[in-house]
Parts: sequence; structure tokens; C-alpha cells
Amino acid sequence: MSFPGPPFDHELAVIMDQPQFAPDRREFTKEYIIEQRKAIEPFCGTQQVTDDPDLSYEEVTVPGLAWDVTLSIIRSKTLKKENNPGIYLIHGGGMVLGNRLFLIGGMLTTIKALGAVLVSVEYRLAPEYPAPAAVEDCYAGLQWMLENAPKLGLDVSRIIVAGGSAGGGLAAGVALLNRDRKGPPLFAQLLMYPMLDDRCTSISVRQYENDGMWTGKTNRAAWDHYLPGVRGTDKVSIYDAPSRAEDLSNLPQAFIEVGASEPFRDEAVAYATKLWECGIQAELHAWPGAWHGYNVYAPGSQIAQVSNATRFKWLERILAAPASPIVPAAL
Repeated sequence: MSFPGPPFDHELAVIMDQPQFAPDRREFTKEYIIEQRKAIEPFCGTQQVTDDPDLSYEEVTVPGLAWDVTLSIIRSKTLKKENNPGIYLIHGGGMVLGNRLFLIGGMLTTIKALGAVLVSVEYRLAPEYPAPAAVEDCYAGLQWMLENAPKLGLDVSRIIVAGGSAGGGLAAGVALLNRDRKGPPLFAQLLMYPMLDDRCTSISVRQYENDGMWTGKTNRAAWDHYLPGVRGTDKVSIYDAPSRAEDLSNLPQAFIEVGASEPFRDEAVAYATKLWECGIQAELHAWPGAWHGYNVYAPGSQIAQVSNATRFKWLERILAAPASPIVPAAL
């Protein structure tokens, strides 16, 4: 049975027709991944931060489960010395690409406007380091941030874990790990078009099998690199693929956004639904006609501007209000 997908937004469709955005149909092999890592290096450098005279930048290395983890700490030079909100950022890249500064520009604008401290984590990438390397690295960095909140000038009760694409899935996984390992409660989770489900069987994955900036075919290949030999089986952990979690109680409030015309649509909607079923507050946006990463690759489009403003207003609103109560699991 055929499942035609909702069409792309008219502005985004025009962008997709430009040569530089033409989908690359080559196989998602290790050799191709290495090539792509080199191609995105211009978007991964510290100059994105150091060229901004209003920002301070420092790096720390902290112990992880099996690997030292590097964190970038970024803040406005005029930020007050204590009780600031913090955003713990996990970068995207399909579990195989990018670094802690990959396409970080939008978040720099956000922290300056909010008066927040940003901590961005470097995690090990597949296929060299399959699961659970990435989520464990991200968890280690978060625990360091929580433990050192006073030294960082942070209000430990207002820490938000955030990420886009693979980073969104890892953010959800880290929130689950933090809950189950009895870490300090997180304030919120910001999941931007999150990569949540290794099974890749949803209607939206089938609708965009070969269309868009991130396709169903590429998605399966990326998961195969992160979960070699076990993707789609019952051996996959909820921390590596959070869509598999049945109990989402005792998690922080969430903002989940996704394109309505991309493979991750259905898993994002299902995750928000499961949060609601477990009594957790979640705000969900499925942006009509948006392909994966629309706000990064087409920041001037109307839909990107609306979604960016909506996300910022949510952050502004929750940081001005007391934390949502944690709802215990049903007995």
C-alpha cells in the first residue's frame, strides 16, 4: 500500500530544488561518513563563538564511563554570577557526524537573549564507537554540569537538556538515564526533530523513504552504524532508542518539534503522546510541510522563523514560571 506524504512547504520546496541541497543518494557507508565529516568541518569550529565579542568561551575535560568527555562552556560576558538557567546541548548528526560546536549559532542567539549558560558536549560517534558510547558520554557531561552548577553560576533547578535530530534523541535518552540513576531532577527537555526510534517502521519513515534532507533510507543506515547487528531487535536499550520506553513518568516537561514532512514525524508525535499518558507536560509542534532540519538549512523561511520564535517563547515562559510538578508512576 502506498502512503504519499504531505507535500513540502512551498518555500522549502524551492530550496530543495537548489543544487547544493540535492539529496546525496550514495550508500551511507563508513567511507562516506568520513567524507561528510570533512565536508562539515567549516560548521564545527570555535570561531562561531570566539568571533562574538559578547561571549566568553572555555573548555573542560571531565571523566566519562570509559572516555574523557570534553565540554564547551559558553556565556554572555555580562551574565550575572549566580542563579542562571543552564542549557545542556547535544549536537545532531545522525550519531555519526558533527561535534559539540556543529551548527551552534542558533543556540548562541538563544542563550544571549535568555541570559543562560550553555554547556555543549563532545560525544563519541558511530560507527567507530557504537551504542552506548554516545548516550553514556552525554550522561557523564550532564552529571558534571549538575554537580558543578554553583561554580558555573547555575541554578541547578533550572537545567534544560536540549538537542536536535540525533541530539534530540540523545537528550531524551539522557533524561531517562538521569531519572533511573537518581540524578537531580532536570527542569525541562527540548527535543528538536528528535531521532528516537531505531525500528524505522512508521508511516512517516515510509513516506519519506527517499525524499527530504534526511530520508528513511539514510535513517536506517545511521541506526545500523550506532546499533550494529541489533537494530530493530529486543536487545536495544530505551536509553539508546527512547521510543522503546513504556514508562515516561518522573521526566521533565518537554518541548517537542518536528517537520510534518519528514521521517521523524510519527515517532516524535508518539513520544509526546506517551509523555501525556504518563502525566508529563509536553508541548508538541509538527510544522506543516517542513523537512528535517528546516530551521537550520532554511533559517530565512517563514516556517523557520515562526518555529524559532515559538521555541524561544516556550523557553522564556517556562523559565519565568516555577517547575512543573513531577508525577509519580502509577502503582
